Amino acid sequence: MTEFVDPEREQFETFKGLDRDQPIEMLNLVKFRDIAEYPSDHELANARLTGAQAYRNYGAETAPIIKRLGASIVWRGAFQTTLIGPADESWDEVFIARYPSAHAFLEMVTDPIYRAAVVHRQAAVKTSRLIRCAPNESGSSFG
Repeated sequence: MTEFVDPEREQFETFKGLDRDQPIEMLNLVKFRDIAEYPSDHELANARLTGAQAYRNYGAETAPIIKRLGASIVWRGAFQTTLIGPADESWDEVFIARYPSAHAFLEMVTDPIYRAAVVHRQAAVKTSRLIRCAPNESGSSFG
């Protein structure tokens, strides 16, 4: 499994180049480290938290920001198996976060409190996928 934790510069520039004024939904696929890997000078560096515990710290510290921005988790599920796709990818967290706009997402990731809390995500995550989507109508058929 290839490891992805933070966006590459080019990917982030592509994200910023898309329409910022419409709601966005971010599909999050997250695989945790067995033991969180904090920077050596971080107060939790020797705490031996699991990746899941570190990710919960990230969630707790960022929840007020998400609420203030009008964002929310609109769907969460428990990964079971991959039917089509790489067999070596499994996920510990699978959810969709909805933001009122890409502006709100960008405000979140530049917020000083968020920037301090992201150390927990970086310590927790072995690999992840964060996929930006434009909301569409739901229906009763594919396509």
